[in-house]
Amino acid sequence: MTSPLTHIPKGSRRRPLTIWDIVAVLLVLGALVLLAEGSRALVQPLPEPGLVQISLDPSALPEYALRTSLRMLAAMGLSLLFTFTYATWAAKSRRAELVLVPLLDILQSVPILGFISVTVVFFTSLTPGRVLGAEFAAIFAIFTSQAWNMAFSFYQSLRTVPSELSEASRSFRLNPWMRFWKLEAPFAMPALVWNMMMSMSGGWFFVVASEAITVGDTTVTLPGIGSYIALAIQRRELGAIGWAIGAMLVVILIYDQLLFRPLVAWSDRFRFEQETGAAAPRSWVLTTLRRSRLVSLATAPLAASWRWTYRAFPVSIGRAGAIQATEGTARVLDRLWYVVIVLVTGAAIWKITDFILTGVTLSEVATAALLGLATMVRVFVLIALASVIWVPIGVWVGLRPEAARIAQPIAQFMAAFPANLMFPLAVGAIVALNLDPDVWLSPLMILGTQWYILFNVVAGASMIPSELRDIGSSLRIRGWLWWRRIALPAVFPFYMTGAITASGGSWNASIVAEFASWGDTTLKAHGLGAYIAEATEAGDFHRIVLGIAVMSTFVVVINRAFWRPLYRYAARKFRLG
Repeated sequence: MTSPLTHIPKGSRRRPLTIWDIVAVLLVLGALVLLAEGSRALVQPLPEPGLVQISLDPSALPEYALRTSLRMLAAMGLSLLFTFTYATWAAKSRRAELVLVPLLDILQSVPILGFISVTVVFFTSLTPGRVLGAEFAAIFAIFTSQAWNMAFSFYQSLRTVPSELSEASRSFRLNPWMRFWKLEAPFAMPALVWNMMMSMSGGWFFVVASEAITVGDTTVTLPGIGSYIALAIQRRELGAIGWAIGAMLVVILIYDQLLFRPLVAWSDRFRFEQETGAAAPRSWVLTTLRRSRLVSLATAPLAASWRWTYRAFPVSIGRAGAIQATEGTARVLDRLWYVVIVLVTGAAIWKITDFILTGVTLSEVATAALLGLATMVRVFVLIALASVIWVPIGVWVGLRPEAARIAQPIAQFMAAFPANLMFPLAVGAIVALNLDPDVWLSPLMILGTQWYILFNVVAGASMIPSELRDIGSSLRIRGWLWWRRIALPAVFPFYMTGAITASGGSWNASIVAEFASWGDTTLKAHGLGAYIAEATEAGDFHRIVLGIAVMSTFVVVINRAFWRPLYRYAARKFRLG
């Protein structure tokens, strides 16, 4: 693996300006202009409810697409900051892991409507009467659809760093800061980039809920593709939905060329194993930035400052000179930590229970629990079906870099496709054919979350060492034996990350899929997602909190009893090295 830092080539200061410099300047200036254009409305007064006019004229879509794209980029930046701090802390501290990983399970299980219903008033109060507060609420809502997947991926990668690389870092006496940026972050980068693409797609899935917010009497509508889609669904305008799909496709292709394809090409240098003769991913944007003299000159001070941070931390002195707590002291601290966790958890459960029971009856709690069981069955069935379909496809794509480059934008678009846009077909078909909504609305839950499995399996398959594949070829291992001995063990840790995230995402998506509407026609499946959606529409906070608490309980129990044991087994049994 190479360092993510680059140096200015010798003689670069003497080279004249080239076409690469011109293209790089145009890219940077274009990005700044778009940022300034999309930020103009942030300080404007917030219109009164009902006065925001969202036009279904296709000519308005470029502006809406720009506004939505900037919100999603801002949310992606927050998600990266969250990932590098939260996931690293969870991976490196055993005591913190006891709290942070279950908390991440809970956060992943909280529906986006649950976050919106609690936070929209808070964010709008930060900048009274201004659009900026509503933008904060929308960005935070998109953040909640992106961050958990990235954090799980980074946590999994940090826990599975090959032992020989860790030993090498200790031999070179790298301090913790250098070890993180020279070894751990680069090792995790390929999988993280794939999950960033998936998380961006997850933001598209919930963009309707984040830009057209309705909680009881509070209504916030922001110009964007999400609010455009919401209005098109309300008015049953199929033509407008077609224009929205086209705009999404254009934006996703732009993202692919300007952001994700350069990141994939850049992160390929950090793969643990490079296959001899394999064609590396390419990106014209990355090539432009690397060959531009102006970019090299502009980034040189930043690179020098970054290298200085490596010297600012003391060199790791190893276990022999470190201050080690005695075994007895460590046990006492662990027990105290467990007591604190139990007390805080008990206090939180007591407060939530007290709030819920002041507004609902015990029979209502039992009803919510039964609806949770119905949603749980749907989630398990859908995850199993998605695994059977996408694991073989993901392995096939991951082992073929050319196929991965072709499949990447296609998978991004399919993952970004909001389930809301399938409501006309789903609702119309269910009504026309007199089908059972409890069964036929269920596939909408997996439309956006199945891609977590595919993206993680592709990332895992791309990291299978060529030596392992060559051994399989030499021994003529074929068919099911090849899958059982080579492919499935290699991708299993990555699959577990995708399956856990897809499971939590499917619970989240149930609030959209179990309560589908198309104009005046509304279909409801019996499940916890529909329960929360109805409570949010009515502004019933007691039932909202009850639904969120029940959903979080289901997800945490399932993760603790089923997914996490498999995850630990995968990390222990199938790690590289």
